[in-house]
Amino acid sequence: MVPLDNLLGFLVAAIILIVIPGPSVLFTIGRTLALGRVGGLLSVLGNALGVIPIVVAVSLGVGAIVAQSVLLFTILKFAGAAYLVYLGIQAIRHRNEAARRVEAGTLPRSRRRQLAEGFVVGITNPKTIASFVAVLPQFVDLNSGAVPLQLFELGMIFVALALVCDSVWALAASAARDWFGRSPKRLAAMSTTGGGLMIGLGGVLALSGTKH
Repeated sequence: MVPLDNLLGFLVAAIILIVIPGPSVLFTIGRTLALGRVGGLLSVLGNALGVIPIVVAVSLGVGAIVAQSVLLFTILKFAGAAYLVYLGIQAIRHRNEAARRVEAGTLPRSRRRQLAEGFVVGITNPKTIASFVAVLPQFVDLNSGAVPLQLFELGMIFVALALVCDSVWALAASAARDWFGRSPKRLAAMSTTGGGLMIGLGGVLALSGTKH
């Protein structure tokens, strides 16, 4: 178990990192604008589930290897960026269809697919690995032993906090989408905006620094 003092310090650091809008927030807003409240929340959940294997990998030391390998890090970075661009393009291509389905009361994608797409984005985000490798060990107490367990505990706390925060962003974006959704044209514009956000996010991630 992580000592209480270390845990409190980590909670403060994690909240600061999560509250500041970043790629996860942009992804959440983009998906919600494109797919609606359910799609946004499922994407948030899928993204969080995708981070769990990263937490396990970092806890076991694999994450440190990936973070130090330019090749592996770059492969993951471009794979994740390309997938975000793909999702954005799909949102723009099917914007009118999405508007029609919302009017009809049906989802533009199956719930399983929405969850799976969020999972892929979460597990292919190399910045999560780099962040965990850099931050989590700072709050581990070597004298308490069971270092992998401490790392896993801290990682899961981070995932839980991010899940709550991103869900709030999804609900906020959904409220704005619902207002625009009174008009099919405005709803299509929202899907286009969401798709554009995801494409832009993919471009930013692809052009960011090689290792950090």
